Amino acid sequence: MVNNLLDTKIEFLKGVGPKKAEILKKELGITSYQDLLSYYPYRYVDKSHFLKIKDINSEDISIQIKGKVVGIETIGVGPKARLSAKFADETGMVELVFFKGLRWIKESLFIGKEYVIFGKPSLFQRTYNFAHPDFEPVEVFVNEQQKQEEKFSPLYNTSEKMKNSFLNSKNIAKLVKALIIQVQGYIHENLPPQIIDQFKLISHQDALIQIHFPSSPEMLSRAKMRLKFEELFYMQLEHQLLKNFRTEKSKGFVFSTVGDAFNDFYNNYLPFTLTNAQKRVIKEIRQDMRTTHQMNRLLQGDVGSGKTLVALFTMLIAIDNGFQAAIMVPTEILAQQHYFSIKKFLGDMPIKVALLTGSTKQKERKVIHPLLENGEINIIIGTHSLLEDKVKFSNLGLCVIDEQHRFGVGQRAKMWTKNHMPPHILVMTATPIPRTLAMTVYGDLDCSVIDELPPGRKPIQTVHFFDKSRLRVFDFIRKQVKAGRQVYIVYPLIKESETLDLKDLMDGYESIVRDFPLPEYQISIVHGKMKPANKEYEMNRFKEGITNIMVSTTVIEVGVDVPNASVMIIENAERFGLSQLHQLRGRV
Repeated sequence: MVNNLLDTKIEFLKGVGPKKAEILKKELGITSYQDLLSYYPYRYVDKSHFLKIKDINSEDISIQIKGKVVGIETIGVGPKARLSAKFADETGMVELVFFKGLRWIKESLFIGKEYVIFGKPSLFQRTYNFAHPDFEPVEVFVNEQQKQEEKFSPLYNTSEKMKNSFLNSKNIAKLVKALIIQVQGYIHENLPPQIIDQFKLISHQDALIQIHFPSSPEMLSRAKMRLKFEELFYMQLEHQLLKNFRTEKSKGFVFSTVGDAFNDFYNNYLPFTLTNAQKRVIKEIRQDMRTTHQMNRLLQGDVGSGKTLVALFTMLIAIDNGFQAAIMVPTEILAQQHYFSIKKFLGDMPIKVALLTGSTKQKERKVIHPLLENGEINIIIGTHSLLEDKVKFSNLGLCVIDEQHRFGVGQRAKMWTKNHMPPHILVMTATPIPRTLAMTVYGDLDCSVIDELPPGRKPIQTVHFFDKSRLRVFDFIRKQVKAGRQVYIVYPLIKESETLDLKDLMDGYESIVRDFPLPEYQISIVHGKMKPANKEYEMNRFKEGITNIMVSTTVIEVGVDVPNASVMIIENAERFGLSQLHQLRGRV
């Protein structure tokens, strides 16, 4: 009964229906009652608190003000028309701007009437404005607050499509409220009583109620603690079971020899002295591969710490023992980068390295496939193309996976089937993960850390600026370009933003072109919607120093190294994940 109720399709919840269910599925991936319960608010508003207009700050995320509409004006005609309303309290005035649904807005806003406004303020020509704020008459607001027991109202992320289908944050909250009433008593406990008691956790049901509608800041904190605890608890439990299973069942190839390939490279081709951290990690890997169990090791190190070199030494051990090695990476650009750097490292050593990506032509594939299958290719570097059934190895003994979070579990597991026993696995990541967190997220892997940069590599400085400091940042860019250096400017989106205040890549590009005009400044633009050939052309122009500013999306996150690039500006950094930000930092 419990599972059946929570697994009920979301369309059967009162107020949803088939059309809204389809929108929820497409926009948020919500298909069941359980999914909606698990869609948590991103923040909360104290509905009892109103900000005075004179106290508004452009860095406020979302605020609530109370006042009167003192003027309404429609500007423009047709699709480009917008409605502007002047809104005032006893301390000042702001502008409310609406671009869509103007007929409904005109029928809902009246001059001289009091309203409660909720939204994000932005500063334009010394006046604060709110784009498409939520609003309701004061008497309606007061009436609703009297009905509600909760002091805090949840805010949910919604898209423009959802808002157009009456699925804004307020309506999502109403649906969640109705759902909680319906399923209360059917939300089962999923942790043992002794663990709940030991860690003084609230029940699973109370946590779900309080995460959506907290009765106090303390209960919200306890709800977050409970939900985080159970998520990490089951993640660790799953990883521990996997690790136990692997240790008991998963046999691996024994690499007992460190022979000619390893020693020849170390003595005659190594371009610089290994750091102590690199030496320690190579020793840990060697010890792993001497046992009869499959190695599953995470190699963590910042960009530039020398992970690729460690991976190369590991592959040379595989070659010394009569095996082949593969490197699987998420993007073609990164595959090419690894290919050329490894070829450069090996010089004229008699080791055959091949590159296989989605762009590899059929004629080249017909050469690579048989050479790989008969063992003539020692190292192959590629993208998802390595997972294809046509790609067969003579004797795959080691698989290096760069940036594992870009690959699904099934994709990684497919590499295991490329030999009669699973190959040794070395996973590389540039995301700096604290050791305790690494044990949680990668609990089924043993961890090695390169915690030392090669001599001469300077640490990256990260500085946060607000929008009001833009001119200062632009002056810094000009000084860097004048000094002969290059600059990245990274945006989170390609299409026009749904939240109006978020900068769009193309708008940003046009703005940069205005501020950094030709011929003094040469600018490249790169984004995910470009044709691969155009993208490569622009990246190569930047790499070769023809352009000195690159405006891009996160396609440069794992891209070509440009040693001359000294600065990266990341617009709307809050829109990126931590992993993305760390990857981006590594480009300079």
